[in-house]
Amino acid sequence: MRKMNLWLFTAILLISALGIRYLLPGNAATESSAERTPQVEEKALPTFSSNTVKYGSYGQDVYELQGRLKYLGFYNGKIDSNFGSSTLKSVKWFQSEFGMKADGVVGAETKLKLYNASTKWSPTEPPLHKDSAGGGGGGGNNNTADKEQDNMGSANALGLSENELKIMANAVYGEARGEPFEGQVAVAAVILNRVKSPSFPSTPSGVIFQPGAFTAVADGQIYLEPNAQAKKAVEQALNGWDPSGGCLYYFNPKTATSKWIWTRPQVKTIGQHIFCM
Repeated sequence: MRKMNLWLFTAILLISALGIRYLLPGNAATESSAERTPQVEEKALPTFSSNTVKYGSYGQDVYELQGRLKYLGFYNGKIDSNFGSSTLKSVKWFQSEFGMKADGVVGAETKLKLYNASTKWSPTEPPLHKDSAGGGGGGGNNNTADKEQDNMGSANALGLSENELKIMANAVYGEARGEPFEGQVAVAAVILNRVKSPSFPSTPSGVIFQPGAFTAVADGQIYLEPNAQAKKAVEQALNGWDPSGGCLYYFNPKTATSKWIWTRPQVKTIGQHIFCM
């Protein structure tokens, strides 16, 4: 009886050892392969707008959300720009895996973690929300807006996302509406000059939301809907027109409170703004 117990104990040890030897490495290889697979994409683009995205949302933000989740393996459905039940499940899964509250609401924290986890994602499928803009009699305004955005994109040599173009237009409108068109283009050019400078963030949204950089961010006017002229100003700046002459700063001498800004070499005045290096 003692020998039988000894053999039984030895057999259990052998089975346990074999289980550890053959099961764990296979799982680890699967996980490692799953983690490496997304790295085949080539180019990253800047991310979402400032809007909260949730069940029932539709449009560009959902298109990017689905694309990034699919890139990471959390979403296997069609990229249709429609936040339905499949997208909701994928968002909750992603939030759970990344230590967030799995509520399915895509706010600032979820967007940031999703962007950081998919920095090499780039869109590979056509945005269906643009195709649906026309059609019925009520689609005229959306179609016009899409055409304006497409015009901005056609001049987009820097490869900026639609969201970056939109936030640039918001900044121009918030900072320079009422200024001559040349002055609005100059404001857009200053943003692009900063993007190209190693002393500033490398994206328009990073430049615009840099603490203390723009008055329109501080007073909330950055969130006003830009008009067609502000969008056109961004387009002209993207096409290479820089009325500022390469400046990195500008200010209104009637409202400026910073003593430092007066120490910058001044290049020209356009409307109410002085542009400087």
